[in-house]
Amino acid sequence: MEHFTPKQAFEFLQSSPEAVFIDVRSEMEFLFVGHPEGAILIPWYDAPDWEVNPNFAAHVKIAASMNRPVVLICRSGRRSVEAGEALENAGMTQVYNVLHGFEGDLDEHHHRNSVNGWRFEGLPWVQT
Repeated sequence: MEHFTPKQAFEFLQSSPEAVFIDVRSEMEFLFVGHPEGAILIPWYDAPDWEVNPNFAAHVKIAASMNRPVVLICRSGRRSVEAGEALENAGMTQVYNVLHGFEGDLDEHHHRNSVNGWRFEGLPWVQT
């Protein structure tokens, strides 16, 4: 798995229209916190039980047709690494992780969106 900064991921997605951009956060995060423009939601784990989605790799393979690059993003870059490792274990070879995720790392006041991440970098995002 390769790792991109948010800006590198954005540039890669712009230059690789065949790539699939997957947000692995929960549905609630995707809808209420916002998400990168163009990202599709396939949660790594989600409510109500917060267990790893046993169909995650299968859903990604359908979205990516097994041979398109897959770029993963989560809140801070940790869940997307776990999800990426699962995809590699399932045989996918073009898996990319967005470092610092959508909201970035915590600052000294335990707030996000002030140190790094997709939104901090001013990259396109939407809230539905």
